[in-house]
Order: sequence, then C-alpha cells, then structure tokens
Amino acid sequence: MNWYELRAHEVEKKTNTNVKAGLSEQEANARLKQFGPNELQEAKRPSALVVFLSQFKDFMVLVLLGATIVSALLGEMVDAVAIIAIVLINGVLGFFQERRAEKSLEALKELTAPQVTALRNGKWIKIPSKGLVIGDVLKFGSGDRIGADVRIVEASSLYIEESALTGESVPVQKKADAIAGSNVGIGDQSNMAFMGTMVTRGSGIGVVVGTGMNTAMGQIANMLQNAEESETPLQIRLEQLGKILIVVALALTALVVLVGVYQGNDLYRMFLAGVSLAVAAIPEGLPAIVTVALSLGVQRMIKKKSIVRKLPAVETLGCASVICSDKTGTMTQNKMMVTHLWAGGDTWQVSGQGYNPSGAFHRGQEQVNPAKVRSLYQLLTFGCLCNNASIVKKKKEYVLDGDPTEGALVAAAMKAGLSREVLAQQFHILKEFPFDSTRKMMSVIVKDSSGKRFVVTKGAPDVLLGISGSILWGDKQQPMSTLYKNEVQSAVNVLGGQALRTIAVAYKPLRDSDTIHNEQEAESNLMFIGLQGMIDPPRPEVKQAVQECREAGIRTIMITGDHKVTAMAIAKQLDILPEGGRVVEGAELMQMSVEDLESIVEETYVFARVSPEHKLKIVKALQNRGHIVAMTGDGVNDAPAIKASDIGVAMGITGTDVAKEASSLILLDDNFATIKAAIQEGRNIYENIRKFIRYLLASNVGEILVMLFAMLLALPLPLVPIQILWVNLVTDGLPAMALGLDSAEEDVMRRKPRHPKEGVFARGLSWKILSRGFLIGFVTLLAFIISYNQNPNELKYAQTVAFATLVLAQLIHVFDCRSEHSIFHRNPFGNMYLVGSVIISILLMLVVIYYEPLQPIFDTMPIQARDWLLIVGLSSIPTFLLVGSLLTGGKDKKKKKPVLQQQANLK
Repeated sequence: MNWYELRAHEVEKKTNTNVKAGLSEQEANARLKQFGPNELQEAKRPSALVVFLSQFKDFMVLVLLGATIVSALLGEMVDAVAIIAIVLINGVLGFFQERRAEKSLEALKELTAPQVTALRNGKWIKIPSKGLVIGDVLKFGSGDRIGADVRIVEASSLYIEESALTGESVPVQKKADAIAGSNVGIGDQSNMAFMGTMVTRGSGIGVVVGTGMNTAMGQIANMLQNAEESETPLQIRLEQLGKILIVVALALTALVVLVGVYQGNDLYRMFLAGVSLAVAAIPEGLPAIVTVALSLGVQRMIKKKSIVRKLPAVETLGCASVICSDKTGTMTQNKMMVTHLWAGGDTWQVSGQGYNPSGAFHRGQEQVNPAKVRSLYQLLTFGCLCNNASIVKKKKEYVLDGDPTEGALVAAAMKAGLSREVLAQQFHILKEFPFDSTRKMMSVIVKDSSGKRFVVTKGAPDVLLGISGSILWGDKQQPMSTLYKNEVQSAVNVLGGQALRTIAVAYKPLRDSDTIHNEQEAESNLMFIGLQGMIDPPRPEVKQAVQECREAGIRTIMITGDHKVTAMAIAKQLDILPEGGRVVEGAELMQMSVEDLESIVEETYVFARVSPEHKLKIVKALQNRGHIVAMTGDGVNDAPAIKASDIGVAMGITGTDVAKEASSLILLDDNFATIKAAIQEGRNIYENIRKFIRYLLASNVGEILVMLFAMLLALPLPLVPIQILWVNLVTDGLPAMALGLDSAEEDVMRRKPRHPKEGVFARGLSWKILSRGFLIGFVTLLAFIISYNQNPNELKYAQTVAFATLVLAQLIHVFDCRSEHSIFHRNPFGNMYLVGSVIISILLMLVVIYYEPLQPIFDTMPIQARDWLLIVGLSSIPTFLLVGSLLTGGKDKKKKKPVLQQQANLK
C-alpha cells in the first residue's frame, strides 16, 4: 500500500488505531503475536559441516582427489598424503573465509533503534523497537532513530537524515500532507519516516505502517539474502583449467594403455604406466600457489589502504571494465560547503575543503579580503549569527555539531575570521524564531555591543525576496524594485544551474521603540543582503583517479540518490559525464526492464534519484552486456548491489557495517583514488597468476611428453612417480610462488581491461606452454637416452640424469615466464625472491641426489661431474633456442589482434 497517498484520518482507519490514545497493550500484544516482532529475519544458514564440505566440490579439487587415488594405486602413500594435505589446507582456508562473509543482516539489525517512544493506553512510554506493531503511534525528535516505517501525521520543523537508505547527503524535510502519485520514490516520500534513519532536527508524530521485513530496510535485507554472488573470472578460469587437465590425464592414460597393449606389453603394467602419466598431467600445487599468490597480494593491498575480504576479488578488480560509484561520501566529501557568494551584483568564489576554516575569497582572479567589502562581510556575519550549528576541532579534524547546511554557513564565516566565539563577544541573541517548513526561514533578534537591536533572517531566496523592502547594492541600501528582484532571481538561477543549494540572508535594524511579538512582525520589510551557494563538494583526488581509470579502459558511472542537476554538476566537475553522455533518473529507470536498460546503459554515465532495486538493475544490465562490474558505496542501500556485482567496494570510514559485510574490498581511507591503486595491483596479480600457470603447465607438458615419448619408443620410464610429484610440489612450487611476488610491468595501467570471456590461455599463452613444454620434454628424454645408452644396466642413474635435466630446464625457463616477450626483456635480478627460490630449488635437488638417506625414497643416485655438462647444456636449450625466433615473435603477434578487437568491442 502507498501510505504516502493517504490522509492522516485514512491512515488511522486503515491501521485501526487512534493517534490521540494509541493502541492498548492488549491489542498491541495480539498484533505482535499475529505478525511477529519488528526485526529483520535471517535466511536459514547452512550448517558448518555443509559449508566445509562445499569447499571440496570445486572441479580442481576433484582433480586433486583423483590424483590421490592414482598415487594410492601406485603404492606411493607419500604422494597421496602430500596431495590430501594440499586439499585440506585449501578447504580450511575457504571455510573460514565463507563463515566470516555472511554477517550483513547482523549489521542491519544494529541500525534499528533499541528503544522508541510509543503511545500505549493514552500514555507515552519507552518500549523496545522489536515490540512495535502496525498501528502503534510513535513520537520522535532530534537525535532519535526511527524504529519502524512510519506515516507522519504531525511534523514540526522535522528533518530526517536518510543517506544510508537513499544516498542523499542533505537531511530531508518532512511534513504530514498526503502526496499524490503512485510511483513516488523513497527519496521523495516526504511524509514517511523509515526504519533505521535519524532525526536531525525538529519533532514529529507518526503511525507505524511497516515492521520487520515489510519495511524499506527489510526489503533491502531481503534483496541482500537473494542477491546472487557471481563467480569471479579467476574461479571460472581455474575451473576451466581443471577440466582441461582431467580430460588430458584420462586421454593420456587411455592412449598409453592402448599403445602398450598393442605393442604386446602386460595390461596391468601399462595401466600403472598410464596412471603415472596422469600424475604428471596434474599440477598438484596449483590451487595452493594461487591461494598463496592472492594472499601475498592482499598483504600488499593493505599497505595501499585496501582490505580484501574475499581472495579471488583481488584479481577481479584487475579486469573491471566499469566502476559504478555512489556519489555521496565516495566521490564527494559528504560535507556541505559554501563555494559561491553573491551580494550587490558581485559574485565571489570560496576555496577550502569541508568544514576546515582554511580558505580564501576570490572575485574572478583577484583575492578579496572580506572585511573590506561591506556586503560580503555582512553576508558572512549574518549567516553565522542566524545559526545553531557549531564546528569544533577534534584530533586535527574539524567536526560539525548540527545541521550540515548551517555548518556550511559557519565554515564560510570562519574562513573570514568570524568564528561563533568571536561573534558571541560582539552580539547577543535575544530571541529566536526557529526554521519552519511553512515559512521556509529562520530569524533571530540580535543586540550588538553598542546596544542596537536588529533582526537577521535566512531562508529560501524567493521567500526573502517577497518580504524585503530594500536591498544592499554597491554597499548602499536601495529600494527593492523589479530590476533588483530580477537581478537576484538571475543570480539564483546561475547558482542553481551549478547544482548549488542557495540560502538567502536579510536583516533590518530595530528602533528602541520597536517591539517584536511574533515571526510576522520580525520577518517584514527586510533589507536583502545576498546569497550563499553550497554543495557537497567532490573529493579533490577523485578527478585524477577517474582520468587514470579512463586511460586504463575503465568507465566510471555515478549512481546517486541526489537530484539530477546536482549529480550532473558533480559528474561534469569530475569529468565523468562526457559531451552527449546520458543521464537517467530513477523514475525513468523504474519503467524500464533490464533488457530496456541494456540498450542504453553503454551511453549512460549518471543515474540520479535511484533506489536500491534500481542499483541492482543497473549492475545486472552491465553484466549482461559482458562487463565486469565494480560497485562502490557506503550506505545500507548500496549493500544488495555491492553483493551482486562482480566486486563490491565499501568505504571503511563512512561506510555502514552492512555495506562492509556485503563487500569484497574495503577502502580504509574512503578514497576513490585508492580504487585505482587496487586495480593496478589486481591486474598485476592476475598477470603473475598467468606467469606461474605458464611455468607450471609448461613444466607439466615437459613431464608428460618425456614419459609418453619414452613409452611410444618402448623405452623404460625416464622418471618415477615420486620424482614427478617432487618436481610438481618443490621445483615448480617455490619459483611459482616467487613469480606471484613479481612487480608489475610498466604498461600494466595503459592496457585495456581483459575481455570477461578471455580464457586463461589467451594472448599466445597456450603456444608458449606447448612449445616450451615440448622442448623441455625433448631435452629431458634426450638426456635420459644418452645416459641410458652409455650404461643400460644403470636405469636408476639415467633416471637421475633425466630428473636433474628436467629440474634445471624448468628453473631456467622460469625467468622466461616473467615477461610476455623474452627472458632478456626484464632484468633477471629484478625479482630477488625468484632468484632465491631458484637457488633453493637447485640445492634441494642436489640434496635429493647426493644425500644417501633420501636416495632410496626418490630412486636417485649421485651424478658424475662430466654428466653435469650434458645436463646444463641440454637444459638451456628450451629457453634460449626460442629467444627472438618466429616461435616467440610471430605466434604471439598473431594472438594479439583478436584480443584488441574484443577490447574494442567492449568499449
């Protein structure tokens, strides 16, 4: 039901209550029993056991479990135990991540008021908010949090701050009158008060019309429960990789068995040989290394003021193609600030940030001293006198106590040296007529140090114009004429066109014989002083961040609950809205389906006056267009869209707990520019993951081919399964982790975002893996054949030579993996972690070969010095043979064009 459409008596009738007496305790208890408590309900959560077991349904994990069975069949229990350990470690990490992530509704509950003032049996009493029922009559005043959705029936200068629900930065004036229209958004329902919002000024009485999950907050909670969390590109690609590997493993096993049996070998022996090939095909350490690489990236991002709540989100930022950003508090400072002053035909610009009293006044390019310009000085003085706000310094920061609009006036005066303390010594306020929504102004009667009295009034420009008999023009009082009224109205239009909220200031001196009994006597025949134009200003660093994101191929979209004019002005200041860019309002969005929105979303840069369900629709439309969407925000209203987006980014300082718990990334400094640093880190992490996938799989291809070629040539196995597992977990593992620490290449933020459907093997990676893997397998088999032919009776020695060749070939190849170009493109000592890991791997290899207690376990024996020359020479071939060749240049270039075309299509 649209409660805002009903008159007060109709609301009483529909809820079966009485605004003068409220409900009886008996009736309230009956309704409470029928409809349940006024609290948000949580969806049933899966048990801890179910969550833990769900960690093992990933395809790659199933591949590893298959490898465990393979190792057990081979009788290699050491291998099986090692693989099981990897699986369990990954499962435990995922379990704790998921159990921490689902706290959004608990945070929402904290936003509901614990105590409210309700009318029961004709008496005002305090009751817990969860005991509220429909029909309860509530009373609320400044500082109170609304306990349920309420239809206001009485309002006295009532203002409610709804930014957590609507995203609008300025407190909303409330009234009791019915509103016509069936599609009025939450932000425009001026006769409604919503659960979880805060009263900033005035008082009111209302009837409860929605409780629990039937409130606006409850609808958000329901969307939060039902919002689907999409898999990240990394998760999708690793799952694809796992499927490829298992298919390869099964195909190789079948091939070896068939070839071997065809050649007359024993079926059981061939089956074990095929299984050993399957072990070679599976990079057992891949999931662990991915987790470690992401964790290391998380640590680096903390230093850059970002907290990652979900590990895969690190790389997702790197391929984001759109950032949907909330305006209030994210791109702006969430602090009203006077930026323009107008008086007597002159306009001054005011510099500064937020409520900080540092700032200057300029007329054009000229800096002005306000004390030397009468009209300007009076405008600032009177704006500060007719005011109840104060600004205090707390821990090096200036904090507002009072209404943001009045705070902006105080801050502007402080920039001219007019603090409340200084003015209190010169002026004494005798009487105040508070702001009233009907009058649209506030007045005070002031007495100065000489004993003279005068009235100061501030309010809506059109209202003050109507009650002003004169105007201060050129520092002289002039009779108010049509010409002057047109000048004032023109100034109001100019400031309004810049999305500035205008406050007019006027005054009149009082004679000793004048007596003021009421507002009408005070607010008449005033002298109009001027206008103060204010706005919630953009953060100074955001414009540069938006520009850098654009250079990286990332489009920024502003989504806000503020009015269209304000949103457009901020978007233009930040260079978000290009010439011809589209702006869509919530009312228009409400009439659109997701499919309709898809047709215009590519040309839209600003969404104004939107509600939570609109944000979800925007995210969905962008995702359907193939975008990877990052959604930033700080309010409760942002949480469902944050959760449904590919990566949700919450503000750490101003963000609500709900937004933080729904997010994947939290910005510690609430700085939009931090997103750019996070994107750069995310791109680098993904590139590093590609590097070690390239390294691991090229190594595994080499292992597979050396085994397969040996069987096809009817040779003994060049490697035993335990050696293959050792290479996969140790020789492959340490350098792969070091690749995860590699620094970004210089052009990482000048590339376009990766196409969302780009596979992990794109940009020539599959060719690099196959070509290097083929050469690694070839030289390893060659080393085995040479050594085996020299002494056919020493199979173990030939296997040890093959083992050492394989290890060294891989360790040399790891330096080639640092760049998309060649091993010489980057300084090999640029990553000392990699240099150290290679040295450690070589030492561990030597220990396995020469330390006697380990020789029986790994089927190795000491290698003679002369054979090391053969090993080093052959192991260098796979990397250096391809440097500068067509295999590197030509093939890679051929792969680049489709990627660029895909990126152009995205744009």
